[in-house]
Amino acid sequence: MRPLHQWPITTRLTLLAGVAAAALCVLSATVLMVAIHRLATQYLTEEVAAATERVVYQVERHELHNPIAHSQIRDIQVVDPQGRIVAASRELQGAPRIATFVPEGARNMATRIVCDRGLARDGCDIVVAQEAYRDGKDMIVYSAAPAVPPLVHSELAMTMAGGVVVLTTLITYGTYRTVRGSLKPVDAIRAELDEINAMSLDRRVPSPPQRDQIRDLADSVNHTLERLQEALERQRRFASDVSHDLRSPVTAMRVQVEEAMMGPEEGIDEVTGKNLLGNLDRLQAIIADLLVLARLDAATQGARDPVDLAELVRGEVRARHPSAIRIDCDLRPGVVVLGDRLRLTRLLSNLLANAERHAESTITVTVARSGGGPGSPGGEATLSVVDDGAGIPAGSRESVFQRFVRLSEGRRRDPGGTGLGLPIARQIAEMSGGTLTIEDSPRGARLVLRLPAAPPPR
Repeated sequence: MRPLHQWPITTRLTLLAGVAAAALCVLSATVLMVAIHRLATQYLTEEVAAATERVVYQVERHELHNPIAHSQIRDIQVVDPQGRIVAASRELQGAPRIATFVPEGARNMATRIVCDRGLARDGCDIVVAQEAYRDGKDMIVYSAAPAVPPLVHSELAMTMAGGVVVLTTLITYGTYRTVRGSLKPVDAIRAELDEINAMSLDRRVPSPPQRDQIRDLADSVNHTLERLQEALERQRRFASDVSHDLRSPVTAMRVQVEEAMMGPEEGIDEVTGKNLLGNLDRLQAIIADLLVLARLDAATQGARDPVDLAELVRGEVRARHPSAIRIDCDLRPGVVVLGDRLRLTRLLSNLLANAERHAESTITVTVARSGGGPGSPGGEATLSVVDDGAGIPAGSRESVFQRFVRLSEGRRRDPGGTGLGLPIARQIAEMSGGTLTIEDSPRGARLVLRLPAAPPPR
């Protein structure tokens, strides 16, 4: 079980409010029950005292009869100075003396709580004793009534308990709804931040209408996103401008090297010229890839044209220069996706170029379609490129999609590579609404492109 400080804030605040509400309600109910008990006891004592005074009046006026008539207070006795019971109510005929205490001091009345006075019933009684004078004798009149129980009445106690439960539940539920409602803007901010990436920095988190700390947080997040967007825009413009400006001098250098190689004997030798041309080719490839990345980073929306993957693969395979690597194709016809044909061609070209660098003899290209569902009526289009080379270690399958990252095997087979082919391919796949991953293969590397297939025409 997780510690309390690791619980969600909604749970913690609701639990705290529930415990506090329960404690407060129990305390209030206890105080109220005590007050009601005291009021009931005071009222009952006054009733018993009134019944005692009535009997004292009858004793002093020689109007007392045995048994003593009564109304609400049933337990009444009159005791003479020798302690004998002179008269009693019908319920106490033949019963022992109610109490033995007598009034003291100037007051001729005393009140006590008497328990176990020998009657059949259990519990304690409120007993009021008052002196009466008749024929020069001091007599004592006792009146008693069962004391008020601690809970006053069972129905009152059940009502109080039910009120505590209902009030605690209402306060707890109200706190839960209030906390949930207060945190809804936070959930909206978090959900929006989860969807914002380098391709959608123009989006902003929602700002709640009320002026509070959550709105201040949303404003701070939006200001941060604005500064981040400006910084990335400057970086993209810098990469695009530098790549564009470098193309002209590099092209001029290449022309000069080629002219020097074809010139008179005092020009550069052929070996040096080939080395220079190789480096210039790599530099031109890096500049071209940087320009592509700058355009992709700008998140420009590509075309949404129907593209048949099987036809795209056939065209790219025919357009490639003949090499010692054989390309086998297993192409299912009619697998159509919606995307930018030029970008998808660049993606496929990068995958084939990567496979040619690592393959021993054969590359296998497969195009297939999986079944559709409620969220994808056209199903899923899959394009896989598999080579029979050394493969890619499982721990390096994600790192090869990082820019300028090249494994040792790739550097050995193609020293002039740029390390940008697979990153460009993945970025095109993601901008097209799909994924590009490396999956297990019996031999070599298996790169799999998955795109939402276009729904079949009606």
